[in-house]
Amino acid sequence: MIEVVLNDRLGKKVRVKCNEDETIGDLKKLVAAQTGTRADNIRIQKWYNIYKDHITLKDYEIHDGMGLELYYN
Repeated sequence: MIEVVLNDRLGKKVRVKCNEDETIGDLKKLVAAQTGTRADNIRIQKWYNIYKDHITLKDYEIHDGMGLELYYN
C-alpha cells in the first residue's frame, strides 16, 4: 500500500492510498471520489509526461509519498 500526493496547483492537495499494481485509470477513479470531479476529466502528469490510463503505477515507478500533478480537462 502506497500513498500518492496529487497537487492541482490551485490550492488543493489530494492524498490517495492505493496499491502499486493498480493502473493510472484506477488512481483517477480514487481521486474523482475524493474531489467530486469526473474521472474522465482528470489528467495526471509529472513535468511533461502525461500518464496513460492502462499502465500501472509500478511501471511508471511511482512510489510511496511521490507527488504528481493533477489537471482538469
